[in-house]
Amino acid sequence: MTVIYQRVALIGLGLIASSMAHAMRAGGLAGEIVGHAKSAETRATALEIGLCDRVYASAAEAVEGADLVVLAVPVGAMAAIAAEISPHLAEGATVTDVGSVKQAVIAAVQPHIPAGVQFIPGHPMAGTEFSGPRSGFGTLFVNRWWLLTPLPDTDPAALERLRSLLIAMGAKVNEMDPAHHDQVLAVVSHTPHLIAYTMVGVADHLAQVSNSEVIEYSASGFRDFTRIAASDPTMWRDVFLTNKDAVLDILGRFAEELFVLQRAIRMGDGEHLFDYFTRTRAIRRGIIEAGQDTSAPDFGRVAPPKAGV
Repeated sequence: MTVIYQRVALIGLGLIASSMAHAMRAGGLAGEIVGHAKSAETRATALEIGLCDRVYASAAEAVEGADLVVLAVPVGAMAAIAAEISPHLAEGATVTDVGSVKQAVIAAVQPHIPAGVQFIPGHPMAGTEFSGPRSGFGTLFVNRWWLLTPLPDTDPAALERLRSLLIAMGAKVNEMDPAHHDQVLAVVSHTPHLIAYTMVGVADHLAQVSNSEVIEYSASGFRDFTRIAASDPTMWRDVFLTNKDAVLDILGRFAEELFVLQRAIRMGDGEHLFDYFTRTRAIRRGIIEAGQDTSAPDFGRVAPPKAGV
């Protein structure tokens, strides 16, 4: 076991931060893990389950002396947190984040990073619909991509040190331009979530006029929509507001594709539908071959291990 950072400060103690804490403890990667959460209940829980060695009521206190600071708060809260911790960051420290939008996070955080401190934006492509300090588990990042969007003046040594931590937690690490990251995520995550929220909203409306039959007889496709739509509403509100250009672009493309499918169904064009579904089926196979899911029943998803496992 090799300690990579002597003191890690987790700002926000939800699914990602708690999973990082479990993974770092399991691998002996951090000398000390401290944390901050806005909620007193969350802070108490983090101490109760041994998530952190110490928990602070303010982010400013938590980052004192830390050589790695992880901003694991909703994107909309990044600017205020960055302003609060700025005077308290240690010389030589690295600050990273786990937000699923990068351009907006950089604009919010970078102006508050003092000289002598490295800011390396990041995004773990891993998660569940659960939240809170009890939701984390140490294997969340295994074989999942962790995207980094380093800035032009990022210190190579600081970047390599952060990469080594993420790899030691089981992640696969890649670097990406912030704008390109936001475009890619609009395709693979943000717009699918918005579609899921919309479909569940439609079903909720129908359920109100059909004695809840839509809910009672939900098939696997709709159940998976509800799993996605159960994600943290604060986080997703901020994602759509801060990555709106990319999401609106993909939504426009989606609407065009949907119109073509509508026409094929209306005109009875079975050949077009078959060819379209064959092409899209190949994408699912590619995801399985890339190791990002399995072909097991129930979409390859199982309940996450209990916290600490």
